[in-house]
Amino acid sequence: MSIHNSTQPLQAHGPTYLELIRRGAQQHGPRVAIEFQNQTLSFSEVDTLSSRLANAMQAAGMAAHQRVGLLISNGLYSVPVDFACVKAALNRVPLNARISLQEHLKMLTSTGCTHLIYSADLRDRAQALSAALPSLVCLGLDDALPGQVDLMAQAQSASAQAPTVVIKPDDVVLTLFTSGTTGTLKAAQHTQASYAAICRNVMLNLIDVQPDDAMLHAASMIHASGTFVLPFWLRGARTVILSSFEPKNFLHAIEKHRISAINLVPTMLQMLLECEDFSSTNVATLRSVIYGASPMPRATLTKAMAAWGQHRFWQYYGQTEVPLCICVLRPEHHTGDLLSACGQVSLDVEVRLVDENGQDVAAGMPGEVLVRAPSSVLGYYDAPELNAQTFDEQGWVHTRDVGLFDDNGFLHLKDRTSDMIITGGYNVYPREVEDVLLTHPAILECAVFGLPDSKWVEAVTAAVVLRPGHALSQDELIQYALEQLASYKKPTRVLFVDAIAKTAVGKLNRKELKRLYAPQ
Repeated sequence: MSIHNSTQPLQAHGPTYLELIRRGAQQHGPRVAIEFQNQTLSFSEVDTLSSRLANAMQAAGMAAHQRVGLLISNGLYSVPVDFACVKAALNRVPLNARISLQEHLKMLTSTGCTHLIYSADLRDRAQALSAALPSLVCLGLDDALPGQVDLMAQAQSASAQAPTVVIKPDDVVLTLFTSGTTGTLKAAQHTQASYAAICRNVMLNLIDVQPDDAMLHAASMIHASGTFVLPFWLRGARTVILSSFEPKNFLHAIEKHRISAINLVPTMLQMLLECEDFSSTNVATLRSVIYGASPMPRATLTKAMAAWGQHRFWQYYGQTEVPLCICVLRPEHHTGDLLSACGQVSLDVEVRLVDENGQDVAAGMPGEVLVRAPSSVLGYYDAPELNAQTFDEQGWVHTRDVGLFDDNGFLHLKDRTSDMIITGGYNVYPREVEDVLLTHPAILECAVFGLPDSKWVEAVTAAVVLRPGHALSQDELIQYALEQLASYKKPTRVLFVDAIAKTAVGKLNRKELKRLYAPQ
């Protein structure tokens, strides 16, 4: 089945990322743009600081289009540094602080980064990177390693006028690493045009930002959370930043800062539900509870809507390769069987479902999700084989997700093709099993994955975290699943664990679970 209307690639149109930054600064100068702890920056102050930083970056030897590593925690400088890179025509390579030193080294060396900008709280990791890569120029923000410089100090004496740079729509501005579920580290490249298109996509399909709005950021701003900055910047609204996600502080910040929008991954919402302050939090200003990144367990979503109201909840389905909204499930559609859908196709996006031969599937049949949109990446850096597998000549991105459309155009995801379990010749989609298990009152969290089996090829396996004070046996849970699922879909093995492995952005890490529990 297809929802598309042409065979030619979409062309880049509209203003660039740099132009949108300029517009927001010009139109909203004195308004508060950034709040972090007890500090604020106005739009004019962000604009000036980012211009000074851009000039300091150039003075430190960063040339236009060069890739620069960013090791920066959520903080006051998150947005100014990103904007500075755009103003200096640099290609930023964000490094998630939660991953290992070896992964950071691989990211820096594989992309040819000669410079690293780091926040003061990550000095130890920067020092370790400097020791491993002596040629790496490390520039601190209010910090300096021995023999190196403090970029923020240098910026104070730099020109407040943005550097003069020549840019093109297809200039790469962001190289963002993602491993997805394939286990292969991939560096997705966003351009001036595609990043501006993400902004338009969000404003067109997901959130109608008003000048007095404020969005709360607690997840790492290098991924999905950060894509909301530019839409709020353009409308003169506030970006409120927390250094990390802690449920009690997050709920308090919603009240204190009069937050109108939040963006959560399922794990975060579950943690909020478990917090004792959840039911007493005043959410009068909160209009949009946006969630995505990985499938939301139905039990979690139902409980959250009962507490905060269905009218607040928005789901988006997207990928690093095609952010942010491929599909959107609007509040009025958060009901009944549609809770298992990821929404209807966004207005500026095309979607096809194809079989293993690349042919469109029949109506109502599952197929791999192919997407074409102005927000899609240019491709992966230095990965010709992956590019050939993922991007075709007509502009379609192969997501490796399996989905089907219902009669009303809602896309229902089954799972990642790489997560699908094949047991006894039957296909089992982990999310379907997880949704059933999570309705059990004793289960706090679970993940379903396949393990090698001599008889069935793969055995359906469930890793389960129990709620405090609850007990449950393997046989009891298997019987519970059998009452709601076909026999071949039920778990044949249940692992009761203290915690479930997740990726750096909070997604269930089925690949790691398979590795941890694989037969020896």
